[in-house]
Amino acid sequence: MHLLGFIGVGSMGGALARAACVCTDPGQIILSNRSPEKAEALARELGCDAGAPDEAARARYILLGVKPKDMAGCLNALRPVLESRDDRFVLVSMAAGLDTAAIQSLAGAAYPVVRLCPNTPAAIGRGLVAWCARDASPDETAALCAAMAGAGLWDECPEALMDTASVLGGCTPAFAYMFIEALSDGAVRCGLGRATALRWAAAAVEGAAALCAQGLGEGKHPGALKDAVCSPGGSTIEGVLSLERGGFRGAASDAVIAAWEKTRRMGK
Repeated sequence: MHLLGFIGVGSMGGALARAACVCTDPGQIILSNRSPEKAEALARELGCDAGAPDEAARARYILLGVKPKDMAGCLNALRPVLESRDDRFVLVSMAAGLDTAAIQSLAGAAYPVVRLCPNTPAAIGRGLVAWCARDASPDETAALCAAMAGAGLWDECPEALMDTASVLGGCTPAFAYMFIEALSDGAVRCGLGRATALRWAAAAVEGAAALCAQGLGEGKHPGALKDAVCSPGGSTIEGVLSLERGGFRGAASDAVIAAWEKTRRMGK
């Protein structure tokens, strides 16, 4: 029996499959997908096994990498396999908006469920994975976190806040990519080549994020780090004020709230 069985290896399922291979023997992982060729190609790349969804559903941890709208059909198709099992297994959902009770209802029984809110940087070990569980033991959740530790930071989260975690972790990469692209647009306008502008903007944002994370551990607020860069009468404060006039903070907050509201609607 495989330890990890992936059903769906799209952008998120594929990212977690890559991360899983860092800490888990690829031979203990089986990949499946609605388009078998996609699972087979990734399995060859990672050294995992590939198979049909009903084969992946015989793993100890069944990772459901399907869209929320497709979850009912997926679990309904898997019901015969799940009902036939006499061993203990855990359903692991990464579908935004669907809580653990909904997964149990769709699966047809109170199987142990772990709900994940991961993001795509998990593919390179720099992800954020918020998680919560229902009817799964501490040993089971600890074993899952250990097997998937290559994804990055794993944080347990109250289920009532998982939709917020889903947005802050899952959507932020897209917002950050837009910010990097916008910074590079400005640099191109000022004469820098596009490729260099993108590379430098990405490196600057990555470095700032790392310094911010370190500062938070030392009790430093991001505002203090911002102030440290803003010399009196300097160019940085001029740019900061330009961002403020453009509604930068409000736009960023509104993006999180809009995505959160959409996530909540998807779960109904």
